[in-house]
Amino acid sequence: MHQPILSINHATVRFLNNTLFNNLNFTVNKGEHWALIGKSGAGKSALLQTIAGRFNITGGDIRYYFFEDLLKQTDGNPDNLTHHKLISVVEPRHHFRNLSNTTDFYYQQRYNSSDSEDALTVDQYLQSITVLPHFNNYWNIAKVIVLLNLNLLLTKQIIKLSNGETKRLMIAVALLKNPAILLLDSPLTGLDVETRQQFTIIIKQIIESGISVVMVTSPYEIPETITHVAVLENGNISQKVLRSDFDPQLFIKEESDEIDNGELKDLLNINTSATKYNFIVKMSDVFVKYGDKVILNKVNWQIIPSQRWALLGANGAGKSTLLSLINGDNPQAYANDIVLFDKKRGTGESIWDIKSKIGFMSTELHQYFPTDNSCLQVIESGFYDTLGLFRPSQKVKADTALRWMKALEIEQYARVLLKNIPASAQRLCLLARALIKNPDLLIFDEPCQGLDTHQQQHFKKLVDTICRLSNVTLIYVTHYQHEIPDSVTKVLKLDKGSVVN
Repeated sequence: MHQPILSINHATVRFLNNTLFNNLNFTVNKGEHWALIGKSGAGKSALLQTIAGRFNITGGDIRYYFFEDLLKQTDGNPDNLTHHKLISVVEPRHHFRNLSNTTDFYYQQRYNSSDSEDALTVDQYLQSITVLPHFNNYWNIAKVIVLLNLNLLLTKQIIKLSNGETKRLMIAVALLKNPAILLLDSPLTGLDVETRQQFTIIIKQIIESGISVVMVTSPYEIPETITHVAVLENGNISQKVLRSDFDPQLFIKEESDEIDNGELKDLLNINTSATKYNFIVKMSDVFVKYGDKVILNKVNWQIIPSQRWALLGANGAGKSTLLSLINGDNPQAYANDIVLFDKKRGTGESIWDIKSKIGFMSTELHQYFPTDNSCLQVIESGFYDTLGLFRPSQKVKADTALRWMKALEIEQYARVLLKNIPASAQRLCLLARALIKNPDLLIFDEPCQGLDTHQQQHFKKLVDTICRLSNVTLIYVTHYQHEIPDSVTKVLKLDKGSVVN
């Protein structure tokens, strides 16, 4: 006999002026744990947000049986509980705020010593979370520290966490609320190989504590302890299958993917310069330290024009800090022997001189990028290296932005605000922004995070075609070997801030 803990019945779900679901039906029974899979924009994240009660339901209903059962067990709901407090959501983006809880963090803050001090440590942040014992009193700070391997991070300020470390902290915080249901939106993105391997163990312990799990994930990364899989297509749940019967190959449709070489060649000939360099990057014994923590330890790296590098290493190895020295975001570049585009840092060049030669995309940039511009404006801002367009749009530049959107298969979002499109499409907009000015150096830090299989394959092929048609230099960061473009021929690997063979 199935005992439901949650059911959505014939629901019409709306957000702003958009209808996300019509006649949506989805039930989670006690003992069931669901993976949601599907293409970008299929409705996976929207279903999580619907469960969490964040969208308007104009038809049908949602019943939270776990909450109804709890009210029966408690006399009159003395703690004024709502079902919202018993659902935890881990989203792709964090919502950390500064020490005084007055403002959000900003891009580059982690590298500016005075401003980065305006942040709680991991330990302080965990201590600030209200532990809710109402549903299940299992999880406490000591247990989440062990489960998510946070012990070595406790004294680290949250603004200085790597992408993967941040994800582990977000899961820990979600567990401290001792929820009935844990909703995880792409929890494996940004995690290194070792942490991804541990994730099945993490999910198993969460489930054993009595929490029901619903997660958005790749068809190839469904933990063994998940019991059911729901396939979403165009805002509909098209299939529901047992995890034991699920074959990811049957749900991934290979699509022919042709790159328009002529169009790409034309785009790559716009605004190109004939500047020649001996070195794109030349670092000698680079050393970066925050307090007692050594981040980079005597790193030597030379990149000459047209080389294509993979930058690899575990979460917290120092990759993002190394890139920040190249991209002009880290003032510690002035204290080190660093040459960029044949000019030694600190010899009169401005940050804007450096940025004009670089196309950059990272998870951190996505996290902090303002979302109130249209996608076309976001991409056009790449000509000026600003976080958004702060001047009137120019038709020629806007037309070029639209052509790059077409190359990345996102032209349908041209006039839509960045905040109102799927996270994967947001990332592709920021990738187009990095490409638009045909820079001498492209830096892609985990560019395929959150992209579906087709988007990943298309982007990888696009990068390889750009490398074949141009002399661009490339630095590519990923935790997934299969994402590395074929054009990459060199590797720099970091381990705890040091270069390893």
